[in-house]
Amino acid sequence: MAKKGDPISAVLLLDKDGGLSSNAAVQIARRLANAQKAGHTGTLDPMATGLLPVCFGDATKFSADLLNAEKGYEARVRLGVTTNTGDADGEVTGRAPTDGITLEMIREAAESFLGDIDQIPPMYSALKKDGVCLYHIARKGGTVEREPRRVRILEMEVSDFEGSSFTMKTLVSKGTYIRVLAEDIGRKLGCGAHLTALRRTRVGHLTLEGALTLENLRALATPEAVRAKLSPADTLITKLPRVDLSAEDEARFLLGQRLALGLGALARVRVYGPRTGLLGTAAVSDRGVLEPERLIAH
Repeated sequence: MAKKGDPISAVLLLDKDGGLSSNAAVQIARRLANAQKAGHTGTLDPMATGLLPVCFGDATKFSADLLNAEKGYEARVRLGVTTNTGDADGEVTGRAPTDGITLEMIREAAESFLGDIDQIPPMYSALKKDGVCLYHIARKGGTVEREPRRVRILEMEVSDFEGSSFTMKTLVSKGTYIRVLAEDIGRKLGCGAHLTALRRTRVGHLTLEGALTLENLRALATPEAVRAKLSPADTLITKLPRVDLSAEDEARFLLGQRLALGLGALARVRVYGPRTGLLGTAAVSDRGVLEPERLIAH
C-alpha cells in the first residue's frame, strides 16, 4: 500500500495550542504539510502551550538529541488549592489558607529545589506500568508505586505574586515534571498548589522565536506554502560540531564504514558530503576515527 503524503525531511517549530495532545498536534501538522512521516521531540501536556519541535521524515532520526535536552518553562502556580492531576484540568482535592505567605517565602521555597532533586512521577502521566499508561490507571481511581527520579532544576525565577498565584520560570533537565515541582513548592509552604498555566519556551538550543501555531499553518492554505516555512532537517543538531567529507569519504560513510580521519576530541558530530549535503551523525573515537551513528538514506 502506498504511503500517504510526500517524503519530505524538515523541522517545524510549532507553538502548540492548549487543550490539544502533542500527538494530535503532530498529526495535524503532518497533514497540513502533506508529509509521510512525522514525530516530536518530547510530549507536552494537553493543557500546556508552547514549543513542540515537529520532525518530518529523516529529521525524526535526530529527535533523540532533543529528548535528552534541557527545557525551559513559564508556569502560573496557584497556592492553597490542590488537584488530583496537579494542574487546572483535575478535580480539587484540598484547600488551605494562604494568608501570610509572601513573595520572599515563595522564592525561598522554590530556590530550595535548585540543583539535583528526586521527583516522584505523577499518576496522571504517560509513563507505563506493565504496558499500561499511568493516567489510564489513575482515571479508574487506581494508583501504583512509582520510583523517584533524579532530575535537575538549573534555573528558577519567581515573580508576579498576586493574591494566591505567582509566575515561575524554570530551566530543567529531561524528565522533570513542572506540575510536581509546583506541588512540592506548595507542600513546602504548607498550603498546597497546582498549575493553572504552563508554557514551554525552550527545548535545548531551540526557542519560540519564529515558531508557528496551527492557525498560522492553516492560513497558508497549501502544503507547498507550509513547507516553505519549515527549517532544515539538521536544525535539531546544529550544536554538534560539523565535519565535511570528501566525495570519496562520503560514499564510504554512507555505506556505514568507519573513517580514520585523525579528528580531535569531538565526541559526536554532524556529517556532510559535497554531493548530498547532510549525511547524518557520527561518534568520534578516542583515536579520531569517525564512526557512523544515524544515517540519512540518499
